[in-house]
Amino acid sequence: MSIRRPAMPAQAEPEAPSKSGAHVVIVGGGIAGLSAAWYLQQEATRQGLPVRYTLLEASGRWGGKIHSERIEGVGGGPTIIEAGPDSFLTRKPWALALARELGLDNHLQYLDARGLRTYTLLRGKLVPLPVGWNLLAPAQWKPFLQSPLFSLRGKARICLEPLIPPRRGDTDESLGQFVRRRLGAEALDRVAEPLMAGVYNAPVDEQSLRASFPQFAALEREHGSVIRGLRATRKLGNSDGIPPFFMLDGGAEILVQRLAARLTGDLRLRSEVVDVSHAVDGAYDVRLGDGAQLHADAIILACPASVAADILQGSATNAADLLAGIGSSGIGSMYLGYRRGDVPHPLDGAGVVIPTSERRRIDGMTWVSSKWPARAPKDLALLRVFFGGPATRETLDLDDAMLLALVRGELAAILGVQAAPLFQRVFRVRDGYPRYTVGHLERVEAIERTLPAGLYVTGASYRGVGVPDCVRQGQEAAKRVLAELTPLTGAGVQAITAREQERPA
Repeated sequence: MSIRRPAMPAQAEPEAPSKSGAHVVIVGGGIAGLSAAWYLQQEATRQGLPVRYTLLEASGRWGGKIHSERIEGVGGGPTIIEAGPDSFLTRKPWALALARELGLDNHLQYLDARGLRTYTLLRGKLVPLPVGWNLLAPAQWKPFLQSPLFSLRGKARICLEPLIPPRRGDTDESLGQFVRRRLGAEALDRVAEPLMAGVYNAPVDEQSLRASFPQFAALEREHGSVIRGLRATRKLGNSDGIPPFFMLDGGAEILVQRLAARLTGDLRLRSEVVDVSHAVDGAYDVRLGDGAQLHADAIILACPASVAADILQGSATNAADLLAGIGSSGIGSMYLGYRRGDVPHPLDGAGVVIPTSERRRIDGMTWVSSKWPARAPKDLALLRVFFGGPATRETLDLDDAMLLALVRGELAAILGVQAAPLFQRVFRVRDGYPRYTVGHLERVEAIERTLPAGLYVTGASYRGVGVPDCVRQGQEAAKRVLAELTPLTGAGVQAITAREQERPA
């Protein structure tokens, strides 16, 4: 969502306050904003509260980074590709719960990734991660000890992890510092960095452990060792039997489409917010790029932190300055479709992660047709190649032709693919991926303390970048708004109405 500050009419008239209860303005129509609107609507209806809402999105479509495309006429059937996430975690249950609330049970597809290999690149060769490897450390000893991925020295250092004393205190540290301290440099270089830093698109020595992977800090704190903690949690198993990932059969955008269709508030696309100011009655006036103004009792900013900072610069300067400190970076991906016979590798896994030390010009790849077979015709090999991460930032500036040549060269070197693709499609996100640097959660807490009453922030910039986390944050924002507005609803409506009737015409 970009911010422009056009010249405004000198006498722009604000929207008149409503006599029908509290009004909430939600800024940002990505999954966090849509979720905030949904849960605000549901809970207000359940409680019989007279709350209405307006959802504003600067672009011409809902869903933010969630965007699905359907390609016809290649390989004898449709191919579904995603600009954003291609699956959602069930361990974080909020996205799955939302899909079920919206009646999408018949569209759910599950993936048990534990049955798929993940490869890493080691000296130019593909080596599978050991069976039972859990992002950071082995949960099973035998496959780890037999793996060629680590040297004898590296294996010995990882095996010593249960003997390393736990760190005292709970202050934040970087992912790189944590992994080196507990498991050694080789574990960081060959697995943790490409697997874990890749999720958050950040350098390992800047990425906050508490904000991105708090479960590993918790394992050290509670068990004194990451490996002991993983083994203890593995014994507990998955009690509900739900596979780790799910997706919707027609693409992730089905979730957005169904959600937007079920919202009953005032939904406005191409409605850019340029300013928020304090109103004379203690509420807020929201100014739009076309000169219109809305009156709001509460505002949920479900937009990137940088956008929220610009919007609040005139009304909440301290919070705006803190928001501006949350950085962002870009990322890109290219889909390529090949005849299955043109790819020599068996593609017997989910894909490849690439350590920075390999000095490749791509960050990794997903073998979509192996991971989600229903997404592509049987005879099509569908690959998604990632670029623009911490070690390949310059590739974001390449034009499509140069990028295709680069990617084809990397696929030839890594998979032996020499043929031209049947099709390719490029997606780029420029400066739209939040960076969770060390101390991130402390910054978020400071923002929340500094925001004036009636202003809330939510979304990927704050407490989780994935769709389930954004759904949860939208839900929590809706609950906080309703809790604060309770005096303005129910029995308080009469007081509001009286107040509004006294306002000058």
